[in-house]
Amino acid sequence: MINSVLLAVTQASAPAPLRYGIPCLLIVGCIARLAMWWSKRHRDLTSEQAQSLLDSTTYVAILLPTGFSAWALALFPHGNGFEQAHVVFYMAITSICCVFCLSYLRAAATLSGLCVLVPFFGYFILSGNGVLIVLALNLLLITLALLVVVAGNSRDFAALVASRSETARRQDEAQNLHEANERLARLDGLTGLPNRHSFHRELQTRLEAAAAAGKRLSVARLDLDSFKSVNDIFGHAAGDRVLQEVASRARAFGGFIARLDNDQFGLIGDEARSETYLAAWGEMLCEAIRRPFVFAEVSLHVTASAGLAMSQPDDRAETLFDRADYVTSVAKREARGSAVVFSDRHEKEISKVRAMEHALHTADLDAEIYVLFQPQFDISLDRVTGYEVLARWRSPVLGEVSPADFIPMAERTGIVPKITQAVVRKALAVIDQLPPPMRLSVNLSAHDIGSMTAIEGIVALIGQSGTPCRIDFEITETAVMGDMQQANAALLALLALGSRIALDDFGTGHSSLTHVQKLPLDRIKIDRSFVAVVTSDATSRAIIKTTIDLCRNLGVSCVFEGIETEEQLEALLGLGGSVMQGYLFGRPMSQEMMLERQSSPQPGWQASRNRMFGAGA
Repeated sequence: MINSVLLAVTQASAPAPLRYGIPCLLIVGCIARLAMWWSKRHRDLTSEQAQSLLDSTTYVAILLPTGFSAWALALFPHGNGFEQAHVVFYMAITSICCVFCLSYLRAAATLSGLCVLVPFFGYFILSGNGVLIVLALNLLLITLALLVVVAGNSRDFAALVASRSETARRQDEAQNLHEANERLARLDGLTGLPNRHSFHRELQTRLEAAAAAGKRLSVARLDLDSFKSVNDIFGHAAGDRVLQEVASRARAFGGFIARLDNDQFGLIGDEARSETYLAAWGEMLCEAIRRPFVFAEVSLHVTASAGLAMSQPDDRAETLFDRADYVTSVAKREARGSAVVFSDRHEKEISKVRAMEHALHTADLDAEIYVLFQPQFDISLDRVTGYEVLARWRSPVLGEVSPADFIPMAERTGIVPKITQAVVRKALAVIDQLPPPMRLSVNLSAHDIGSMTAIEGIVALIGQSGTPCRIDFEITETAVMGDMQQANAALLALLALGSRIALDDFGTGHSSLTHVQKLPLDRIKIDRSFVAVVTSDATSRAIIKTTIDLCRNLGVSCVFEGIETEEQLEALLGLGGSVMQGYLFGRPMSQEMMLERQSSPQPGWQASRNRMFGAGA
């Protein structure tokens, strides 16, 4: 526009309409275009809007240069030499400036340059004037060189735009991935509920708010009962649908719900009114889970045990959840499928458990763990063939602690392998005092079986004894269920020492026949629950008889636990049993009593029975 105004001022010889009228119309078009761009300077345009504006720029790059070029060439014949030179300068310099200004829009730059170059070149080539012809050729070369430069700049600019677009796309992908990871860090992928981390963070936040407001919160832990059997029987797809439905039913109770683990859920309720109210709320929750889960192809029945607790003013999230967690285990043990609210009784129990846990962690196991020996009597040989070694704990702080209390705790805290090794050391210390082929048997836990480090420790202890191994090991079905391959490797390492393996508590676990088939067993011990009712329950007698036949066919011995009465013994003998263990044959005894019994002449079973029950027994 500036160049056009200056050109019009210098063309004194041209007619006024040509000199001023035409450039005014063209300048009005330029001003309208400039105003349009100015109005859009702060707008965020969509890709479609930007493309439309760039297309319009390309069209304008044809119209305006063509109009200004035609106007300039129309002025040329009217001027003197200086005025004509200004026309030539105007067309050349303005064209070059416009091409540079449009260099990032290659199509517009090219069309703008051509709309000036073509009429300029054609007009002056045909003029016959040598100077004008040279100027035309010169402008042609300059314009072509400019267009080559513009093409290179355009490619570089396009590459820069593409690079920035790719960078922006990757940043978007990274942001989306970060947000997805954040969601995964907070949420459970299956149910869409918050996860354990989110639950504890929310619980702490709500606890602080409740304490400030002088209120008490309620917390519940919901644990599905025997959920593994759902996966085993109906498949993991059905199990996943059950978990999703449990989440949906729990949401209906309001508050904050999270999935804590595979089949465990946590709930944070509103202000807790009373223990009675909380107990009723927990029962409603358990009742909701008891309703059948009906899918298109199957109907499932699942129960859940719940532990509930109310907050105290100075509670932290961990303390409150520990209370709910503790009474959940109480519910599963004492009121399976129901809800239990944390009370003063449970507070005392927790204190006792914590004291026991601390004492167990700090115990000198070799000094505090002692062993008792319970005889195993073979009726067919009419003598004791071995003893089961039973671990006992006498704490200097707590006194005598029942194995029913400290063994589960040792398993939960991972200390049980150390206890097992202490028991093995004591068994090795006494085995040389027993005549061959007398053997001792030691119980192994799931932690022992599941850890090659623990097994290697046992192997090292037996290897250090320097005598043939007469230590056998008893395992339960639940101890090998986690990893059958690891269990086999552990048992084979023990068998290589000369040990024998017994499957304890047979009949009470899952898939017992599968374990009998896959494990390298030497004997099977029938659980005491079958022996207790052998005289009154025909089904138990049938199971015992079938198991005896199974052992005979497999070439393994069969041991019966928990025999306490003469009637039980007679029933088992009638079914074909021979190896017995129980109070009828001897209670667990100290090492001194066991060795004294072994050193004295041992009458056969019939003589012992006559001595205990009378000659007419």
